[in-house]
Amino acid sequence: MEVFAEFLAGIDDPLHREKTEEVFTWIMTKYPKLKREIKWNQPMFTDHGTFIIGFSISKKHLSIAPESITITHVENDIVKAGYDYTKELIRIPWKDPVDYPLLEKMIDFNIRDKEDCSTFWRR
Repeated sequence: MEVFAEFLAGIDDPLHREKTEEVFTWIMTKYPKLKREIKWNQPMFTDHGTFIIGFSISKKHLSIAPESITITHVENDIVKAGYDYTKELIRIPWKDPVDYPLLEKMIDFNIRDKEDCSTFWRR
């Protein structure tokens, strides 16, 4: 978690910080081979040099950015979870639970789909 320590320390609300840390810990436990990185001041997880999933925070929500093709792939699940989303990110309100099966589906999809990817972002 030390890669994300400064980012987490910058989250003023202790409940928001705790929830964000919980999500990061879940990913690190479930996907220990993913590399933890901070790029563009945002925490993210990568695999063999390619982006898998990234995060940002706001006053009202935790944002998950898995790339637009992944959002399209899981769009029905996002709707079922009741999360607001755009082409590039999913917003989880701080008061709502994290849908870990949805998070897992996004990460698994990106790992499989980008298995032979040699660039950071999809082309």
